[in-house]
Amino acid sequence: MIKKQLEKTLKDAIKEDAYILGTKQVLGNISKSKLVLLSKSVPSHISEKIEDDAKKSNVSTISYDDTSVNLGKLCGLQFRVSAISLTNIADADIKTLQKETDSQ
Repeated sequence: MIKKQLEKTLKDAIKEDAYILGTKQVLGNISKSKLVLLSKSVPSHISEKIEDDAKKSNVSTISYDDTSVNLGKLCGLQFRVSAISLTNIADADIKTLQKETDSQ
C-alpha cells in the first residue's frame, strides 16, 4: 500500500517538476521543501544532517527502507536517487505517507 501511494506521489511531483534530487541539492534547498525522502544508501552522517536541517525548517522526512536504485525506479527515473525533496505536496498526502511508513 505504502509503495503505491508513494509511487503516485513521487510521479506526480516529477510530472509537475516539483522536486529536488540529490543530497547536496536537497540540503541547499531544504527551506523550499515540504517533504524529504531518504534512501538507505545515504551515508548516516549526511542523512543526520538533512534530518536536522529539515527539523529546523519544519520539513517532514521519511526514510525509504530500500536502496537508491529502487527509489530511482519508484520515481520512474533511470538512475539512482539517494534523496528527493518534494516542493509541492498536499499536507494530507504527507500525513498519509508518514502514517503508513510509521506503521511498517
